[in-house]
Amino acid sequence: MLSKTKSIALIGTDARIVEVEVHVADQGLSHFAIVGLPAKSVREAEQRTRSALVSTDEAWPKRRIVANLAPGILRKEGTHFDLAIALGILAASGRIDNEPLGDWIAIGELALDGKIRPVRGALAAAMACRETGHRGLLCPAANAPEAALVEGIEVIPLETLAECISWLKGAWSPPPIRAAAQDDTGYTEDLAEVRGHPAARRALEVAAAGGHNLLLVGPPGSGKTMLARRLPGILPPMTIEESLEVTRVHSVAGLLAERAALVRTRPFRTPHHNISLAGLIGGGTGLARPGEASLAHHGALFLDELTLYRGEALESLRAPLEDGVVRIARSGGSISYPCRFSLIGAMNPCACGYVGESGRCRCSERQLDNYRTKLSGPLLDRLDVQVAMARLTKDELLSGPDGECSAVVGERVRKAKELQAARYGSSLTSNASAPSAQLAKVVRLSGAATALVGLAVDSLGLSGRGVDRVLRVGRTLADLGGSEAVTDEHVAEAVTYRALEGEGRTA
Repeated sequence: MLSKTKSIALIGTDARIVEVEVHVADQGLSHFAIVGLPAKSVREAEQRTRSALVSTDEAWPKRRIVANLAPGILRKEGTHFDLAIALGILAASGRIDNEPLGDWIAIGELALDGKIRPVRGALAAAMACRETGHRGLLCPAANAPEAALVEGIEVIPLETLAECISWLKGAWSPPPIRAAAQDDTGYTEDLAEVRGHPAARRALEVAAAGGHNLLLVGPPGSGKTMLARRLPGILPPMTIEESLEVTRVHSVAGLLAERAALVRTRPFRTPHHNISLAGLIGGGTGLARPGEASLAHHGALFLDELTLYRGEALESLRAPLEDGVVRIARSGGSISYPCRFSLIGAMNPCACGYVGESGRCRCSERQLDNYRTKLSGPLLDRLDVQVAMARLTKDELLSGPDGECSAVVGERVRKAKELQAARYGSSLTSNASAPSAQLAKVVRLSGAATALVGLAVDSLGLSGRGVDRVLRVGRTLADLGGSEAVTDEHVAEAVTYRALEGEGRTA
């Protein structure tokens, strides 16, 4: 007898519907096989499914059983197919009705005692369920609040396989799903706590307003890390569309199973400098998981002590910074994860950190040259705003903070973001990510401004990308000032943020 159930296969942050066909032969030797390009984690479903059925007082059919996961050209990975396979075996054996299963998608890992464990990608599965017109999703109870974030479908929370069987037979009603928590953890670090550094504070505001990448260069203890950690406090709240995108990435990464919260706070990821290439960009064995770059989507990725990160890891950020997408190529195909984030880098000006301070720097010329080459030109070219931070004077250190608080700066950032959303027709597009064709329509330079850009090309050796970044930052400066036109003053300030390129990169 043949039965058909449905599950999903995760492809990046998207879910593809997989039809699970189960055939239980009327005769033949007892045997179980899973076909349809299954990974090892899927083939192991036999042992989990067999024990779960027996623990649920459902006899395992002592016949030839074949489970086919279609389409066969799509590689299947993960343990979430267990529930659909178990239901298919029960339906093919005539113990439950197969017809109602056609309207539902099932995901869940089976424990040996019949319990249903949470899995990754419940939000993506729920979105696929709605997009394909299915009635609803059968999923682990722990994943139900996450799946219920998607409106327009029914979500059945299941603790055990026995509950699922009873529900299909009409003998059990699922309890109401608890509302998903709202991840509104506020940032308590205020910009008003930062002493001095008016130019660096301004640069942080510009980076926040336009979605630009920022490089902070200064000696140890100058306040680079303190300043960078106050970026989230001046960023505006995410829109619902942004929240769903970020939540889906976190769901695929398996970070929502316990708290099942809609991510409403912009990500601020701070990976250690020993992070691997796969950890930063994404990858790993089996199903490629999103890395820190994708987990920072619609937020910021802060790399403290930038020169301590592996060169290959830093260079791997070049394409994602341009495209806003990470593409992981595998023999079986390519997986893409979104990663539209602001890169915030902090570094010392030299290996010892004291170059330029008379009598304190211990670096030789060779050591200085070697240190400067740790940050490549192509990567530096992608850092829109570059600021040198000097050591604070004793008066600045001993006096109280005198700068604006995060709320005041954040209000200017919010207004600038609203101007960009109206200009580009989407809250997902900023000056840093706007297509060049759109940017050209909103940045028309006067003769004086054009001459300034030309002077910067001659004196700083700006590349075509560098010029483009200057224009984007100039547009953001105009937005912060409420100006419709990008003036020569805006361009002049934008050029100063590329001055490190004219100083041998970092010194």
